[in-house]
Amino acid sequence: MNLARLISETAAKYAEKPAIIFEGKIWTYRDFDRQVRLYAVALDRLGIKKGDRVAVQLPKCIEFLFFHFAILSIGAISLPLNPDYRSEEIVYFLTDSGSSLFITTSDRLTKVQSAIKHLSKLQVLLQEEFFPQNEGDINYSSGGDEIAMICYTSGTTGRSKGALISHRNLIANAKALHKAWEWSDRDILLHVLPLFHVHGLNVAALGCLYAGATAIVFEKFEPRRVWRTLEAEKCTLLMGVPTIYQRLINEWEKLDRKPDLSNMRVFISGSAPLSDRQFYYFEDFTGFRLLERYGMTETGMNASNRITPEHRKAKSVGFPLEGIEIRIVNRDGLDVKVSEVGEVLIRGENVFQGYWGMPEKTKESFVDGWFRTGDLGFQDIDDDRRLYLVGRAKELIITGGFNVYPKEIENILESHEAIKESAVIGLPDEDFGEKVVAAIALKDEANITTELLIEHCKSRLAAYKCPKQIFFVSELPRNAMGKIQKNILVQKLVEM
Repeated sequence: MNLARLISETAAKYAEKPAIIFEGKIWTYRDFDRQVRLYAVALDRLGIKKGDRVAVQLPKCIEFLFFHFAILSIGAISLPLNPDYRSEEIVYFLTDSGSSLFITTSDRLTKVQSAIKHLSKLQVLLQEEFFPQNEGDINYSSGGDEIAMICYTSGTTGRSKGALISHRNLIANAKALHKAWEWSDRDILLHVLPLFHVHGLNVAALGCLYAGATAIVFEKFEPRRVWRTLEAEKCTLLMGVPTIYQRLINEWEKLDRKPDLSNMRVFISGSAPLSDRQFYYFEDFTGFRLLERYGMTETGMNASNRITPEHRKAKSVGFPLEGIEIRIVNRDGLDVKVSEVGEVLIRGENVFQGYWGMPEKTKESFVDGWFRTGDLGFQDIDDDRRLYLVGRAKELIITGGFNVYPKEIENILESHEAIKESAVIGLPDEDFGEKVVAAIALKDEANITTELLIEHCKSRLAAYKCPKQIFFVSELPRNAMGKIQKNILVQKLVEM
């Protein structure tokens, strides 16, 4: 099945119902489907064929969705790009993917035009000059295990890798989330995430369209406006990253009148680890327990806390979604005992098809059909094998022969009232191989010494886990989805 065809069938069922309300403009399912068809016919007439890669670098706009589903409709491959990427990055993505068409805006083209002029086979289409008018039939020429998208990873350990996501991968994940989160056509999602990212596109937007629900889409995230809209529009769902929820917490404290959230079903968090403090503060303020889930570019969503509030827990990402299997293995690839930490392996229809143009990297990422996530975690033997993540395998610190998991130390540090956020890393050390180092951002007007923070850790952790050095920073480096970029932090601290 072609994903765009599936959404078109949903559109026929809910023709007059609002599908997307983008900054106040209503697009019914009939409107949405018609625009996708118009865009698809136009792309076909531009010569875009099945299997062609089409790169889309646009600001958050309704046209992004029209282009994306139109590309899928004609069997081409959608390549969503962050609108903040600069010319060097754009050249890499266009060249590496062998894109046939680059869809962008005139202001962005001006910044990259000289850098891409050597790509003689690349067509460029400007969004503001594109007004498709011709209707026609769509043949939905791809589906199943054929590729729908290439999603580039953030490239924290080298050049970015293009994850090949199939139609089957996307549909399987949509079905699993539909069941796990009990989506229905009565749901109203407030959409505040970027559309170029899998969270905003393949989870939030696709989930809504798959269910026949309505998405109210904001171009930009504004905390006060979110609280106001959740009440005024009787929203039932919100998805965000921890940074969004922290800003919502901060805004909540400033509100003279708290919003009526009686229609809300669930607030969902992902794309970066949620701190204990954020989990409990949000519940204390709003009465809602955040639902944390676990996913990644290569797999979509893997696990989720259950939809019933009493089954949501801090620190945990819940249980495998339907149709998804999870194993925890040691360095030798052998299953660990339940409750022991190891690398998380994933298997299921959600798992991607490999990395574009990287057969060796693809081969080393799989073991007997299981995808190696690179995440470290364990399953709780006393809680129905609930999954907990403790960090990335590449972030594991080995100091004096002992394994140290940064997340454990970060949780302890952030339990101190003076600390806003922290990041724990390992730096080279002659005696211990690596030493535990923490970067700390303090709350406004907070003041504390290194010595007191180390004592705070020593009273709660074994000595070898405690930071040997603490650096105070104004803020921690993050990517577009709010995830702390520890590779950049390491570079900065090594240079200090």
